[in-house]
Amino acid sequence: MTRADLDKQPHEVAEMFDGVAERYDLTNTVLSFGQDRGWRRATRAALGLRPGERVLDVGAGTGISTEELSRSGAYAVGADLSTGMLRAGRRAGRQVPLVAGDALKLPFADETFDAVTISFALRNVVDVEGALRELARITRPGGRLVVCEFSHPTLAPFHTVYMQYVMRSLPAVARSVSSNPEAYVYLAESIRAWPDQQALAARIATAGPWSRVGWRNLTGGIVALHRATKI
Repeated sequence: MTRADLDKQPHEVAEMFDGVAERYDLTNTVLSFGQDRGWRRATRAALGLRPGERVLDVGAGTGISTEELSRSGAYAVGADLSTGMLRAGRRAGRQVPLVAGDALKLPFADETFDAVTISFALRNVVDVEGALRELARITRPGGRLVVCEFSHPTLAPFHTVYMQYVMRSLPAVARSVSSNPEAYVYLAESIRAWPDQQALAARIATAGPWSRVGWRNLTGGIVALHRATKI
């Protein structure tokens, strides 16, 4: 398996990410022109974490995003479907707990966490609404959700240029740095098919007990942070 299809069967998604694990963080930095670091910092800030709180990072990959969350003083745990990504994170010496977990059936009790986040992974889940309900299950009442995900640039000329990069240049650049370039064809296709900011906000609001749903654009709307509070 070199890439998943847009039907996003979990075993195919996991196998695809196993195949890109070794150079995943480097590839992301190259393809985003270094913007990925700022997106991680913005996610941490949006969560408003306080020392001693518990936060779950779903779709954590190698745990680089989980380490960023831990800088707040909160107890941060990373979970990912891909065991290959988790192994790569442990080899990289990540100083945070990393556990195997499916976003649709997380291995945690109800209301375990003060906050939960999922970065660039909700797009890869076969049942988005089911994942949002599962995130609500493990979050305490009044707890926070932040979804960091690729979105739609707000200016039409920029949107056109960006989509040309995503569909043409991104897979080509990936061939020079990724251990599984075909996975980035899926990445491009999944970004193009993903809903815009307003549509994702509506899905979050109707998927479970999430209230006060809003979003903030990063990098002109290439990425959006959606924030919500559990009722």
